[in-house]
Amino acid sequence: MQEKRILYVTTEMVPYFPENPMSSQALALPKLMQSDGADVRIFMPRFGVINERRHQLHEVIRLSGMNMIINDIDQPLIIKVASVPNERLQVYFIDNEEYFKRKEVYTSKNGEMAADNDERAIFFAKGVLETVKKLNWKPDVVHILGWMSGLLPLYLRKYYQDDPFFHDTKVVVSLFDNGFKGELNPDIVNKLAFDKVEGEVKEYLDTPTHLAWVQAALKYADAIVKGEEKIPIDVEEFIKSKDLPLLDFQAGELAKEVYKNFYIEEVINAN
Repeated sequence: MQEKRILYVTTEMVPYFPENPMSSQALALPKLMQSDGADVRIFMPRFGVINERRHQLHEVIRLSGMNMIINDIDQPLIIKVASVPNERLQVYFIDNEEYFKRKEVYTSKNGEMAADNDERAIFFAKGVLETVKKLNWKPDVVHILGWMSGLLPLYLRKYYQDDPFFHDTKVVVSLFDNGFKGELNPDIVNKLAFDKVEGEVKEYLDTPTHLAWVQAALKYADAIVKGEEKIPIDVEEFIKSKDLPLLDFQAGELAKEVYKNFYIEEVINAN
């Protein structure tokens, strides 16, 4: 993986979240690829449950200060960064008072899905891609983990379709057994239409269930990874219909070589 650039975009990651299949892999994969010579960047939301003092987050002034227009409303983009303890890895945090300050991660205080999760996902996707551009760091691969990262393939392929910066970037989507119940805000299609990116995902997101969200993400993916052995049955059935390279769940000592070969042979060098 020498000199290959891999951007990991996740919604949970150890040590900023409790250990689970996604948060663990969000740390393990960058470590493995970095140890093999890849140039790695990691992005995640700065949810309110993340203790900034304990984890020593600090704002990157030169990257902050942009505004993301979400459904015709300006939202300030704040970028923070922290170093993973005992690792040579930095994590960039996408922050915004309106979307990420609250202590609840995905739900409202009454336990229901937050009504603005759709806008949070839009803000996160646009914020990551704009920040990467500002860093002038062109990724060979963008690997997303977690459903709130699910709009990033759409924005990369459609919102930036005329931007040569991402022209050669490939997208990998990891799938986990951590979907949401019910539906997101059905107004999501109109909000995507404001950015003129609703296009071919409208057929899925008119009824924005978890499966529909996955379908929209995979519409613009180049490869799929099963992040754990068991994923939702409906998602499992859908990915069988996709003509995309698929990497089954990997664990143990061979994971490094398997992922390395997958990235090179099935993603970066694929036609």
